[in-house]
Amino acid sequence: MTFTHGSVTGKLTRYAALFAALALIGCGTPKDETADWDANKLYSEAKSLMSKKDYAQAIKMFEKLEARHPYGRYAQQAQLDIAYAYYKSGEPELAILAADRFIKLHPNHSDVDYAYYLKGLTNFNEDLGVLGNVINKDLTQRDPRASIEAYNAFRELIERFPNSKYVIDSRQRMQYLVNTLAAHEIHVARYYYKRGAYIAAVNRSQAVIAQYPNAPSHEEALLVLVASYDKLKLDTLRDDAERVLRQNFPNSKYFSKGTTEWWKRWI
Repeated sequence: MTFTHGSVTGKLTRYAALFAALALIGCGTPKDETADWDANKLYSEAKSLMSKKDYAQAIKMFEKLEARHPYGRYAQQAQLDIAYAYYKSGEPELAILAADRFIKLHPNHSDVDYAYYLKGLTNFNEDLGVLGNVINKDLTQRDPRASIEAYNAFRELIERFPNSKYVIDSRQRMQYLVNTLAAHEIHVARYYYKRGAYIAAVNRSQAVIAQYPNAPSHEEALLVLVASYDKLKLDTLRDDAERVLRQNFPNSKYFSKGTTEWWKRWI
């Protein structure tokens, strides 16, 4: 039998394609060693990865667990642990989303209080209060939203779960947040004052007095009021603000005996 060049080439091409296909079958996708693992083993491995601070791999393992075993306590716990893993790996937005998802899916879960606490903690550490790191930074350019959201999460935890083990720590963090939010407002009030926006400075100072009456910045808010009213030539209001300041803070560092217009030394 005579073979033409074209027929030989065609057969070789088909053989090559066949061998390539067989090679691909032999070298297929590597088998997932976790394919036969039950929920307990998947969870144990994920927790082991967490203990090694390998949060990215732990999250993947938790997600496998939830996908393969979507019902039961392991899946629920995996959802909460995913939120914590995102928090520890520096992914605050994903941590909060995961915590919110857990709250929505399991509002009556025995550990749902921790989901609220984790939301507050994530926002708290995201901003560390607006005074977390102020070196070479203008606080008027800082967004206090994270502090506000942290405060709201802690407050909701305390209101919903007054007996939670996280209540004491949440209260302490809330007080810190109140103080830093008040300090932020006073910084903004001073910012307005220095630029001649005295009415805006008055409004900010009054907001601090009304919203954060027990914050240390209350004293400074009265100082800004005195100075701003003076600039606006509202002498009666200025004197009233000074009187309130002296009554509430008789030992205030702002006072200087025998000196008129004492506030000018401080603002």
